Amino acid sequence: MKFLKKILKWTAISLTLIILLLYIFDYGYIIRGAKIVYLTGHKTAFIDDYPYFENDTIKAGNHTDAWPIHSAYNSVEPTNKLATVNNDWGTIAFLIFKNDSIWFEKYYDGFNEHSKTNSFSMAKSITTTLLGKAIMDGYIKSLDQPISDYYPQYDYAKTTVGDLASMASGLDWVEHYTSPFSVTARANYDDDLAETILNQKVVEEPGKTFKYLSGNTQLLGMIIQKATGKSLSSYLSESFWEPMGASDDALWQLDDSKHKLAKAFCCISSNARDFARFGKLYKDYGKWNGQQLLDSAYAVKSVTPRFKESPEYGYGWWMKDVIGKHFFMMRGHLGQYVIVQPDDNVMIVRLGHRKSPDEGVGQFTKDISIYIEEAYKMLNE
Repeated sequence: MKFLKKILKWTAISLTLIILLLYIFDYGYIIRGAKIVYLTGHKTAFIDDYPYFENDTIKAGNHTDAWPIHSAYNSVEPTNKLATVNNDWGTIAFLIFKNDSIWFEKYYDGFNEHSKTNSFSMAKSITTTLLGKAIMDGYIKSLDQPISDYYPQYDYAKTTVGDLASMASGLDWVEHYTSPFSVTARANYDDDLAETILNQKVVEEPGKTFKYLSGNTQLLGMIIQKATGKSLSSYLSESFWEPMGASDDALWQLDDSKHKLAKAFCCISSNARDFARFGKLYKDYGKWNGQQLLDSAYAVKSVTPRFKESPEYGYGWWMKDVIGKHFFMMRGHLGQYVIVQPDDNVMIVRLGHRKSPDEGVGQFTKDISIYIEEAYKMLNE
């Protein structure tokens, strides 16, 4: 018994010392992350984590522009393969849109059409949409405007806002999702996100090559906020959420209640139907119900590869060829997708707990191709 008490005593002392050292060396965010993830029974970030963070509200307007329901709505069952992967990978929403109408729609695990879940990096596509709007509104001159115009500490670099949007900034950032000591983990759980981002240096020549870094989009969001004088949530609400008739208010996670800086690189909590609106907006060259919400040239540029060597990325949007067709898409951690095929006027939206196990940072996983292939099999039945 004495031996057991001694072990418990030294375990408690050791844990206390470790926690103290983490705070002393500015790694206190690890404690916060552990509380949010492990103490809720998870092993990584999870799609319905917004109650554990401060949030800004992205307000919907008084009018909802409801999606039309296709005449063949839910007339075809999911293929056996789609049903299997949806179960195995924890899909919570799977929708197919045909000709701007909902053709197929199914929810799982107690979620429904109004359930809010985390966009993760789909928010990058939305943040770069706000960049296009800020240029259109005259707050930012062009994609070629230097970031040093907003943050003079970068006057040694030639990085532009367009470089941030196209993942070609040259920032010293390591995109790592499993190490608690990574800058990516710090950005997600720390209470002063601006300090974390502005500690990043430009160490490579910008504007030359694609390199996927969440820090790019976060710095871009900070610039948009500075240029417009508005929070990202309010600017998103007035520019797109309200004009596109979103059905529900959404939430944008903040670093904390003191600094109130939105995580531009991730973490908009909304539902499948409202996320899909951005796919339609880009499919229709920035126009919504006859109103040009986003410059058409910017919309086209966003879904066009900037670099020949990196055909998978434009300005905030991903591209992939599957079944002989060209798709552009929003992508988020754990398999959050809005996938668009403009020629067929088809969109596929998938939200869920996991993606296929061949996960890699910035790489396409096989689940994307499977969702497309099986959706088209359903459409062709």
